[in-house]
Amino acid sequence: MVHKHAFETLDRTLKDILRFVDPKNSNIPFGGKVVVFGGDFRQILPVVSGGSRQNIVNASLSSSYLWQQCKVHKLTKKMRLTVGSDSSAVDRIRGFSNWLLDIREGNVGGPNDGEAIILENFNIAGYFQERAILAPKNEVVQEINDRFLKLITTEQKEYVSSDSLSQSEFVHDQFDTNLYSPDVLNGLKVSGMPNHNLILKVGVLLMLLRNIDQKNGLCNDTKLQVKSLGKRVIEAVIISGSNIGNRTFIPRMSLTPTENKIPFKFQRRQFPLAVCFAMTINKSQ
Repeated sequence: MVHKHAFETLDRTLKDILRFVDPKNSNIPFGGKVVVFGGDFRQILPVVSGGSRQNIVNASLSSSYLWQQCKVHKLTKKMRLTVGSDSSAVDRIRGFSNWLLDIREGNVGGPNDGEAIILENFNIAGYFQERAILAPKNEVVQEINDRFLKLITTEQKEYVSSDSLSQSEFVHDQFDTNLYSPDVLNGLKVSGMPNHNLILKVGVLLMLLRNIDQKNGLCNDTKLQVKSLGKRVIEAVIISGSNIGNRTFIPRMSLTPTENKIPFKFQRRQFPLAVCFAMTINKSQ
């Protein structure tokens, strides 16, 4: 969905430009120009980093002062259904379209929410190649992944990271290293970084968090499935992308977060992996 700040910035820019043509344009939305925005209000709301529910709702286009002067036009014809003459293809597209609408309206799901189906097909090769559980927030994703991890009864290993401050932080004479002890660094959970404690089991779905070997399909966001758990490497099979079925070995890596929320830089030596039975909607896109 369009962020309202982009909406309002365009309005001010057009007014400022077109006022030289006619001073009255400064008082007309978008300087009198016709502007068309396309979108779906049932899609995810704008992302506001660290924002509350109220902050997120207020960032949406419909919360802008310009919204009252907009006219909503709804599309009613499914153009995809008119493309091609293959009736079976048209039926598949229609079924998929209706299924998406049912999801949006909350009409899809059963009493077990798919939990039993996933566990029944856990050992079937290829079952997870075209499937994923989607959730709107990282907290929900973590909760789902932890739940499935506990239900799986295969071999388990726990890997702990080695965390340390980056050398660049020591150039400050007044820097107090006691404020950022190993325990403090171990407790940090940063988007795009593996956790300090990484608990894995054979058969678990994983997502790669770094580009390792793009030629062989080991890119950021690649999905994997654990085959064996070693001390220094993790053996996994690729289940997404163009290298499906290839086996690979993932080593530990020294990773530095790019998130600006943390006022210092640190390194975490850990396997660049995260459990991935579920992922955020944004991540899946």
